[in-house]
Amino acid sequence: MTTLAETAVLAAERPHPSSQSDTPTWRFTAPLVAVLAATTVVPIGYAVYLSFFDWNWGSRFRFVGLHNYAVTLTNAEFWGPIGRTASFTAMALAIELVAGLALALAVDRLTRGIGWLRTLFILPLMMSGIVVSIVWKVMLDPTLGVVPWFLQHLGLSAVNLLGNPSTALPTLAFLDAWWQSGFVFIILYAGIQSLPKEPFEAAEVDGAGYWSRFRYLTLPLLLPLIAVVAAVRAVDCFKLFDLVFGATNGGPGTATQSLQMLAYRTAFKGHQMSASMTMLVVYTLFVMIAVTVALGLRRVAGRRAGAGGAGPQSGASAGEA
Repeated sequence: MTTLAETAVLAAERPHPSSQSDTPTWRFTAPLVAVLAATTVVPIGYAVYLSFFDWNWGSRFRFVGLHNYAVTLTNAEFWGPIGRTASFTAMALAIELVAGLALALAVDRLTRGIGWLRTLFILPLMMSGIVVSIVWKVMLDPTLGVVPWFLQHLGLSAVNLLGNPSTALPTLAFLDAWWQSGFVFIILYAGIQSLPKEPFEAAEVDGAGYWSRFRYLTLPLLLPLIAVVAAVRAVDCFKLFDLVFGATNGGPGTATQSLQMLAYRTAFKGHQMSASMTMLVVYTLFVMIAVTVALGLRRVAGRRAGAGGAGPQSGASAGEA
């Protein structure tokens, strides 16, 4: 029988697992870093490089320094699409967060058919943006569309939603919300399912109603996750191109022309590649600033939710009273 002392000696003589492999850990991440560099860093760097030149897709290729940036920042055609893209992002993000949270709360209260509903809500995510835009363009067509036909049978006047400058951009925001609300729903529903049950049970015992539990427990605990979802969706909305390209092509006039659409036209129709790259570089900086602000708000929300860990239960009771 091996004594305790002999076991200790054998353990000391046995080589440590970390000493059996001298392979540096960076070798495992090097392939991923190389792929990311090739697909992200290199194109961005090349775009920044082109922004300092005057290139027209032909033989004209001369260094102009910061001239393109000066022209872009003082060009009214550059700021207009940025404002429209920001308006689109605000409208689409508001609808998606409200709809996704409402669906998540509703499904969380169900006991049957949850799997079917989850599948139904995420089905639009299986389609590409160009498919969504073309399908809805046909459905909203004032002559052949099913939506104007349905409105006429209800006694309402059919409106060309995509052909009216005052309704085209909000309609695109609705299309994006129809397309992406399932993403917000599935993330928030998973977040609701992972919330601790004890605070809700204690609040219910104390007599707190459903809306008090939502206000003082569910919403504060979900705020960090909502901030993350909002940041992801905001970045995606800032890249608005496919819905515009398929549904309105930037029209009527320039009512729905996003910055991505303007950069596309500048590069491939105006043959001003360097000017297009400059627009996208400046716009990327704006988006990075927006993401940084969103992440900062997420940290603040997370600290507030952590600091108020014991407060929601008493708050729920007080709110119900």
